[in-house]
Amino acid sequence: MEELIFKYFSGLTPVMKEQIKLLDPLYRQWNEKINVISRKDMDGLYLHHVLHSLAIAKAIPFSPGERVLDVGTGGGFPGIPLAILFPGTEFVLCDSIGKKIKVVEEVIRTLELKNARAVKSRAEDIPGKFDYIVSRAVANLSDFLPYVKGKYSKGILYLKGGDISPEGALGKELTIALARNRIPAKTVTVTDVNLWFSEDFFQSKKLIFIPGT
Repeated sequence: MEELIFKYFSGLTPVMKEQIKLLDPLYRQWNEKINVISRKDMDGLYLHHVLHSLAIAKAIPFSPGERVLDVGTGGGFPGIPLAILFPGTEFVLCDSIGKKIKVVEEVIRTLELKNARAVKSRAEDIPGKFDYIVSRAVANLSDFLPYVKGKYSKGILYLKGGDISPEGALGKELTIALARNRIPAKTVTVTDVNLWFSEDFFQSKKLIFIPGT
């Protein structure tokens, strides 16, 4: 359960630990009303959703004052776990599906996350610019990148599973997306999430980092 998170992230404050512990009962309660996580997957909440989201925290320790946009947040991932770990960073969690945003709003309120807010909106309609964009496999990268063009200064952190080799589905998707969006492939970093987390679930998971221009 939550001990899985504490295993990989030592030095959490008592407030952070309490917020992480509350995630399971909160999502169980809300999932009975609005299905934002597969009910069969609720027992895997901390592994499949919370810890997976926090791979981003291993790659980039966000700084106080930075602004992060979570695109297609769904039930609040990766935005809510990241907002817990980085209370000085501002997080905007957006999704076009209103019932999901309702759940995210209630989770944010119950956890008293002063640095996070949920917005029912498409990414391209959100005004302003952010330091980082984060997301978990909400769309094919060729579709995703135009949504966020011009909305970030430091980079995109995109979690997705698959074979990243040139012959693999994810490798082909990334190559095509970068070419279509005129992003030099040599600037992009792909990290195996199992570099940080040893569980079998992460064997095929990748974190793609596309730097800002």
